[in-house]
Amino acid sequence: MLYVDLELLNRSIRLEEISWTEIPYRRPRAAGKNARLDVHGRGGVFPAVQIRAGGVEGFGWCALTRPRAEALAGLPLSAMFRPNGMLRKKFRCLEFPLLDWLGQFFHKPVYELVTKKFSGPAAEFSVPVYDTTIYFDELHIKDDTEAVAFILDEVSQGMDRGFRDFKIKAGRCGMWMPLEAGLRRDVDIVNGIRRRIGPGAKLMVDVNNAYNLNITREFLSAVRDAELFWLEEPFHEDGVLYTHLKTWMKEQGMKTLIADGEGWASGALLDWAKQGFIDVIQYDLRSYGFFRWLELCAELEPCDILTAPHNYGGFYGNYAQAHFAAAAGNFALGEFDIAQAEGIDTPGYRIKDGRLEVPRTSGFGLCLDQGRFKALRDQKGYRISAG
Repeated sequence: MLYVDLELLNRSIRLEEISWTEIPYRRPRAAGKNARLDVHGRGGVFPAVQIRAGGVEGFGWCALTRPRAEALAGLPLSAMFRPNGMLRKKFRCLEFPLLDWLGQFFHKPVYELVTKKFSGPAAEFSVPVYDTTIYFDELHIKDDTEAVAFILDEVSQGMDRGFRDFKIKAGRCGMWMPLEAGLRRDVDIVNGIRRRIGPGAKLMVDVNNAYNLNITREFLSAVRDAELFWLEEPFHEDGVLYTHLKTWMKEQGMKTLIADGEGWASGALLDWAKQGFIDVIQYDLRSYGFFRWLELCAELEPCDILTAPHNYGGFYGNYAQAHFAAAAGNFALGEFDIAQAEGIDTPGYRIKDGRLEVPRTSGFGLCLDQGRFKALRDQKGYRISAG
């Protein structure tokens, strides 16, 4: 729910204008392969919408078609929200620009709109985040020792940027390397990273469904001393296999959590989580939705199920997730894919000691260069004006 007086949004405040385009973003280094996809590269584009209502502007991630924008233009913002402050489902296609707009209208950061825990002029807010950029960048190296050293250099780069926790890709044996050699390199890299980051940092491994149950057990046994915080997507979601895996882990005294939910997740995922087979849910923040995630948190929190929304790719989720985390009592830590976006500045955001410091500025705290946005919109986007 939203902790603002929505009655101030009288019916005269309408969507006056909707502008859409794609904004390019770029990483400091190219991201390599994972267990199922080829090289991810230096960046890409993400869809964004800027809205204007009541003379106030807000913008955010939004995959909005022109016909849908034409249908929304001119509607009163007050009609889009329920009395409890939740955005009506048929308007959630605009949820990120609307949340930013509300922050600009009420002169509050989004995290103060969705929770009372961090309000007040002296309040400071930060979120634990992990570096998610450690991919299969070393496949060109034949020698395992040299390969591990290559990956450890990337980890050191992340530590220099302020990260303490890391999620790395595994599953080289699924497609890119022979079974035994690929698994051995997965293990050597995990154990090497643990030595580099020390015992107190969280280390997660994402397999992108490249293992089966037997390989998963062999892998976990070989990296036992690395004390993984979670193992993500070891194989395609399967309730029977997860039951066997969790039973075996309990017998072995392993405390590693199981995380899943990114991408085309099984419809039974939440049921398996409530049965104790999955510990961390990872639906994507953008495609699943901010308000839908808020509703899901209320359902999961009593079950002690953690939330860690997927955010890789697209730049925007790095920052939007921090505001969501404020309202999620069961938030684990945030996925951070380092990148810069054209025409967007992030003043006040800083990664320090493994946490993302969040500025107390209006909306999502992202500053949009209007000239650059309009140029991109005119090149490959659209602008819809009401009436």
